[in-house]
Amino acid sequence: MADREEVRRRIIDATTKLLREKGREGVTTRTVAAEAGVQAPTLYRLFTDMNGLLEAVAADGFEQYLARKHSQVLTDDPVADLRRGWDTHVGFGLEHPEQYLLMYGQLTPGARSRSIERTTARLRMLVERIAVAGRLSVSVETAMDMVHSAGVGLTLNLIRTPPAERDLTLIERLREAVLAAITTEAPQAPAAGLAQRAVALKAVLGEADDLYTPGERALLEELLDRAAAR
Repeated sequence: MADREEVRRRIIDATTKLLREKGREGVTTRTVAAEAGVQAPTLYRLFTDMNGLLEAVAADGFEQYLARKHSQVLTDDPVADLRRGWDTHVGFGLEHPEQYLLMYGQLTPGARSRSIERTTARLRMLVERIAVAGRLSVSVETAMDMVHSAGVGLTLNLIRTPPAERDLTLIERLREAVLAAITTEAPQAPAAGLAQRAVALKAVLGEADDLYTPGERALLEELLDRAAAR
């Protein structure tokens, strides 16, 4: 009998192939079982139901996406690194539209999967590097929300637009508009303003975990957020 993980992998690959070739309507228990060369009960035993299988396909998409993101070599220009991260995100969505729709287009309101948390952590790292460099003009959280919302919204919009009608210049135009809204030119010390300094300080508080009590840390972060909002 084939190894359980090998069979699971074969089913996920078969589902991904069917999604790419036939769309969501072409993915049924029968078609997946036939494509993967297994019996229908095997699908239920490994994934419970079709929703469980599609969640596994989405998780596999996140793994591929994160592997691509982590292969990106960071440079001494954190803004350029975030720019490349944006292009990687949109590019992955356009290359794997069916998986991307499962990853970002069918989320449960208020829920956050482990895969989403991992991609959020990667985005936070990229944004915090900009903050540490003194080039972030808004809070880390605000910058993350803006980049994520704009990037996902743009990618979903492009996927749902017929290829012949897509305006691919939007990828760069929206990217640069967002970057202009959240970053500043490289600061010339000591010219960085109060907001940039507050954002940068909050970004490195984790390097001194034993310096403040939890209450002091919460108060300091609140005060820094207030300064960053100026």
